[in-house]
Amino acid sequence: MNSRVVAPGKTRTCPHCKTTILESAAVCPGCHHHLRFDQASNVESRVQPSFSALRVEGAFRNPEGAEAWEYSVVVSVRNDRGEEVARKVVGVGALSPRESRTVTLSVDVFTPRGGK
Repeated sequence: MNSRVVAPGKTRTCPHCKTTILESAAVCPGCHHHLRFDQASNVESRVQPSFSALRVEGAFRNPEGAEAWEYSVVVSVRNDRGEEVARKVVGVGALSPRESRTVTLSVDVFTPRGGK
């Protein structure tokens, strides 16, 4: 079976979670559902990112005795001119005293043959 060639950056909607994803994805990075089954070598190169360009993790905790906190997790993407090209609220919630949350942001890069 031949896999079709897709223009870099072209997107589609995941039929499972409705997230906008790359059309080249064989597995949705949001819900991890399989979207298509390619030849084994093709799936391997599409499922695994070539490298992670950025990974940041941070935690926050509401101290004991404080009132409940509310929070919003917002991700913003800017182009090389500093213009915002995307902005998403990816999570909201509240923290009771002594509760904490950890947030991880990663940027995975996919190259045609899995190289850098």
